[in-house]
Amino acid sequence: MIDLTDPQVWASLVTLTAMEVVLGIDNLVFLTILANRLPVAQRAKARLIGMALALGMRLLLLLSIAWIMRLTQPIFSAPEWLDWLSWRDVILIVGGFFLMYKGTTEIHDAVQGDEHDDEASRPPTRFLPTIVQIGLLDVVFSLDSVITAVGMANHVPVMVVAILISMGIMLAGAGAVSAFVTRHPTVRMLALSFLLLIGTALVADGFGAHVPKGYIYAAMAFSAAVEMLNQLAGRRRRLR
Repeated sequence: MIDLTDPQVWASLVTLTAMEVVLGIDNLVFLTILANRLPVAQRAKARLIGMALALGMRLLLLLSIAWIMRLTQPIFSAPEWLDWLSWRDVILIVGGFFLMYKGTTEIHDAVQGDEHDDEASRPPTRFLPTIVQIGLLDVVFSLDSVITAVGMANHVPVMVVAILISMGIMLAGAGAVSAFVTRHPTVRMLALSFLLLIGTALVADGFGAHVPKGYIYAAMAFSAAVEMLNQLAGRRRRLR
């Protein structure tokens, strides 16, 4: 039974909620990039389904803590050079390479594409394959999120509430993020670069070379701040 008068419970809830929001940035960036490939009328629906899948995946994994902990156990005891590999590592490596692939192909399309092409002339992206891709990456991001939650809090209800609050915040901001990325092509390129960075970090983590997330998010925040200054400078030039 949770003692709601215990300040440590509330402190862990606030801290875990903030951490889940930060970890969810990865998920939101990927969701925005994929949803924006769809026709405009389907984007909001894709974002809603993607966030619902992410929430369901997080809650399902959270309620399977014993199974989650087994994912961190080595798969092989021999040979010696594979005795470190766990199913968590496999998921992170595969998911990281997929993020790197998607980021690279999207950047290639943006750089090599015909500058006269627009969304009306571009071949439509199918809805179901997009949702499948979102769902597969939700598994990767949810696994990372839940393992972090388990390490930061001792009570499952606190973890559940933190995840619900963080997903609500992300859902409320998804439309604004998508609209902003759509209006500013340079921001889209920056978001794709974030996908490459996140994918590389996931692969490195899967191979045992853990990169502190503080470094990653600091780099992302710095890049976003520089891009914001570029946007402000460009707006002032247009007003002259």
